[in-house]
Amino acid sequence: MGLYIVAIFHFSVKNISRSDGRSAVACAAYRSGEKLKDERYGKEQDYTKKTGIEFKNIYAPENTKKELLDRETLWNTVETIETRKNSQLSREFEVAFPCELNQEQREKMLNELCGKIVERHKVVVDAVIHAPHTAGGSDDRNYHAHIMLTTRSIHQQGDLDKKTREFNDNGKQEVENWRH
Repeated sequence: MGLYIVAIFHFSVKNISRSDGRSAVACAAYRSGEKLKDERYGKEQDYTKKTGIEFKNIYAPENTKKELLDRETLWNTVETIETRKNSQLSREFEVAFPCELNQEQREKMLNELCGKIVERHKVVVDAVIHAPHTAGGSDDRNYHAHIMLTTRSIHQQGDLDKKTREFNDNGKQEVENWRH
């Protein structure tokens, strides 16, 4: 009998919302391992000591204004546009990679997935691949991505526009589509 390695599938969807006391800027800073100024709260979110950041990129429709391709500007703009105390600021997909993939294959898979998200929903996507934290006892196969999506699509002039309603109206179906 041979030894078989089987990939364990994980794909979860979460909302990042103000009613939960969350900040899109803080979430983006943590996931990217960067220092971002959170203008809404007047606080610097500094996660530059975070380790395990393997890859990060922002994906957007071609006509997106250049300033929205900057992580700090993007998420501060989201925080400004979303004025309600219970606003959904972002959706997050958390995706585990099969452990058999190498770094180049993980990046290619992420690029393809994020490109399809942008194409389908016309949103800006901020994605980061995290490597396992083996020093903390994590499984050394735990390569995964955090994919933050704006809840608003990009309109023809390149700014954030109307809320995307696909996840609100057909949430289960949309999640199943992306899991597939």
